[in-house]
Amino acid sequence: MIYEKLEYRLEKIIKQYLTFSRKFIESRMMNLKNFMDENFLLNNETAINLYHSYAKHMPIIDYHCHIDPKEIYENKKFNNITEAWLYGDHYKWRGMRSNGIEEKFITGDASDYEKFMAWSETIPMAIGNPLYHWTHLELQRFFGIYEPLDEDTAPLIWDKANKLLSGEGFKVRDLITKSNVDFLCTTDDPIDTLEYHIKLKEDDSFNVKVLPTFRPDKGIEINADGFVSWVKSLEQISQINITDYDEFLQALESRVRFFHSVGCRISDHGLDGTVVYAEASKEEATAIFTKALQGKSISIEEEKKYKTYTIGFVAKLYHELGWTMQLHIAALRSNNTRMLGKIGPNTGFDSINDESMAYPLSRLLDLLDKENSLPKTILYTLNPKDNYVLGSMLGNFQGDGIPGKIQFGSAWWFNDNKDGMIEQMKALSNLGLLSRFVGMLTDSRSFLSYTRHEYFRRIACNLIGEWVENGEVPGNMKLLKKVVEGICYNNAKEYFGI
Repeated sequence: MIYEKLEYRLEKIIKQYLTFSRKFIESRMMNLKNFMDENFLLNNETAINLYHSYAKHMPIIDYHCHIDPKEIYENKKFNNITEAWLYGDHYKWRGMRSNGIEEKFITGDASDYEKFMAWSETIPMAIGNPLYHWTHLELQRFFGIYEPLDEDTAPLIWDKANKLLSGEGFKVRDLITKSNVDFLCTTDDPIDTLEYHIKLKEDDSFNVKVLPTFRPDKGIEINADGFVSWVKSLEQISQINITDYDEFLQALESRVRFFHSVGCRISDHGLDGTVVYAEASKEEATAIFTKALQGKSISIEEEKKYKTYTIGFVAKLYHELGWTMQLHIAALRSNNTRMLGKIGPNTGFDSINDESMAYPLSRLLDLLDKENSLPKTILYTLNPKDNYVLGSMLGNFQGDGIPGKIQFGSAWWFNDNKDGMIEQMKALSNLGLLSRFVGMLTDSRSFLSYTRHEYFRRIACNLIGEWVENGEVPGNMKLLKKVVEGICYNNAKEYFGI
């Protein structure tokens, strides 16, 4: 009898425990957020208010991207989502390779449907990677597709997206307009004719400004293959016979002024590896340039001197014309020699460099500042260890009555993720003025990438909302509105003066 009572009590306890566990799990499930809903990444009430009341509706200024102005002018219509999504996107290509996808289905001769399916096989494995969020934001915002992409949903998503792309309202200009873009700046070589920028400037049917950015890397990298042939191309486009360094500088200046006439107000320098600095006279730079034209070997020290003098020369022009100079620092490009030879550069084989930058960057900026010719400058680092190097460097050269004259550029490339954005903004706020930050850019070759601005804005609002709810910042909505709208749009509009 005693054992029967114990057995009954034990059974009752187990039932009660199971009932409690089931109810607990159900309550927890009810409290889980829906996948990427309207309050995605907004984890407090202040953040929700800031994003939906202010950030969400601000226009976009995409001041650095790699899209093709020809495709904008011709108002390209995509044949399918693979063409819109995967062509040229080395971010996705890297992920696919990590998932064991054969190169045939990445950059090879597989069909677009096969490549799409390969990406669909990869994306469920990408949780924690910003590609996972970007992919689903793009499906939601452009195609109204809220199902997570995987191998099971892929065929239906392929059909639905392609049906929309084949209809009205999904050409390149439509995608830009729907994204509420005010103006965008492409990335252009000084030898570019800017033919399509000129045509777009004259086209009254498209209200978004599409402006060039002056990127003279091929004229700076004196030791790179193709330097001499690039100089010959510069000679042809500028119609200046280049036999010496003076004529080379004249040709560069003529291109800067031509770009300015087309609407360019921003330059960009991809400083592969790190910043270099070595003081040089005009005579030294001339001798080094002459050696290069003759096909002679250029030493590392000579390369530093040439780069320092040449960058200094064009930077003074930027200052004269009121341009902004961008310096992208700490990329280690084309690491895989075999794949470079097989499919070329910018195909997903780049990574972070780890060289020191503080001293040469300081000296380069000071060289220009001493002559009162330091332009507005945005500093980007690919290595997050240098966040505080750049964040503190800004304060050395601010001034001239320009709010945030020297900017800490947004989290770039491998830092372009939730953690990277938060750490960049925290470093900037700790060392400078986050409220004067010119905000986000796409740095993308895709016309669907404007959702990255939404991603950034949600993260920024959540960070500021946390400070408010922790009592670190007052809940003064007039102040918060100004800060949020500034970071999203107004600061960039004022800073670039376009």
